[in-house]
Amino acid sequence: MNTFKINGRVKQAFVVLAAVLLTSACSSSGSSEAEADSGKILPYPIHQKKLDNGANVVVVEYPSPGLAAFQIIVRVGSRDEVEAGKTGFAHFFEHMMFRGTEKYSNDAYNEVLKSIGAAANANTWLDRTVYHMTGNAAMLDKMFDLESDRFMHLKYSVHDFKTEAGAVKGEYTKNNASPYQQLNEKTSEVAFLEHTYGHTTMGYWEDVVDMPNQYEYSMQFFDRFYRPEYSTILVVGDVKFDEVYQLAEEYFGVWERGDYVTDVPEEPEQTETRYAHVQKAGFPPYLELNYKSPAFNDTSVEVAALDIASMMLFSERSDLYKRLVLEEQKVRSLYGGYWFTRDPYLYSIATSLVNEEDMPYVKSVIDSTVQAFKDEPLDAELLEQSKSKLKYGAVMDMDSPSSIADNLAFFIWITGEPESMNNIYATYDRVTVEDVQKAAQKFFDPSKLTISTISSQTEGGL
Repeated sequence: MNTFKINGRVKQAFVVLAAVLLTSACSSSGSSEAEADSGKILPYPIHQKKLDNGANVVVVEYPSPGLAAFQIIVRVGSRDEVEAGKTGFAHFFEHMMFRGTEKYSNDAYNEVLKSIGAAANANTWLDRTVYHMTGNAAMLDKMFDLESDRFMHLKYSVHDFKTEAGAVKGEYTKNNASPYQQLNEKTSEVAFLEHTYGHTTMGYWEDVVDMPNQYEYSMQFFDRFYRPEYSTILVVGDVKFDEVYQLAEEYFGVWERGDYVTDVPEEPEQTETRYAHVQKAGFPPYLELNYKSPAFNDTSVEVAALDIASMMLFSERSDLYKRLVLEEQKVRSLYGGYWFTRDPYLYSIATSLVNEEDMPYVKSVIDSTVQAFKDEPLDAELLEQSKSKLKYGAVMDMDSPSSIADNLAFFIWITGEPESMNNIYATYDRVTVEDVQKAAQKFFDPSKLTISTISSQTEGGL
């Protein structure tokens, strides 16, 4: 995950998952008997089949004796908060879904989790809300019972609603004490003038303050989005597809389909550099360059090339990192990368500086390095090394039911299709140095840049 962003903008795994040619395979009794393709990142088949109501059931039979990861990915996030005065509700329901139902109160829910050796939590971002649970695979029936109950029968009083809305306000206040969070909010507002990416997952402060008065709207929000057509039921571990699908039909088959579709406004083209700044004396100076970037597409060579460019330009092995962090020691940390999102978003380059008077110099070094990357011939060997490192990182990251589920969920919430994980890595393999340079020339454009800073100055000092 990207370590220079605060919690409100956390993407489940900003670290890039990458493809590797794996030759191991396993047989399955699920919807497909075919063994895994040795050219795919995941060496196990991804079985999926939709219920009649539109809920997708995705299963990976992974050899993890006695363990299973169970997730429900709801493709609703702050991106879907299109109505004025009604931001923060996707995040709100991450909280509210743990308030209980008539069948299982909050305390009863937690007691059942303990009794079956399971742990549960949730997280929200721009494009999704994910509910995740890991526990005893033999108790999968009870996991389905717990989750289907709250997804279909969540019930809360006005008092419960106001209590949780107050907790969300407290979380906002706590998070906003961080200058990083303040800058994140300002960057979003400056970079996006029409699109709903212009507000963070926490929402606008005035909307959070007013949230206790929005009880009726909260029920409308839940009714719109907590529907089967927005949801994927994902199970990874010591399970069989047929058995999981049967449980899904039993517990979620009666879940009624909805008909609401979000109309997200399109962002106008940015034509000049924009600025966001937070003044904070005594705080580590910070510089972030945010270029407009394309929406994720698992067959787009541009997308894959931008992602690979991150490794070539900003990894700890890069010349820029060695110069600014190790040799000159003007920067504490350096990171750059492409955000995987449903709609066009940002490619962010971030640095934490030692001394704020070096900010103009550090920016000039980054700018000149990026410009050279756009203009001068690229090293084909460096490209292949970068691909290999991404592949190795992907393999190391998928070593348990929960880590595999997390990685699959990452692609499910963006495209709705778990095979996107395999698809994007097939695309990585096709990327050439010419592709990387063309992508850099197209998207590292100062007219589509938002510069974000933290310093003791009233302005950014650039």
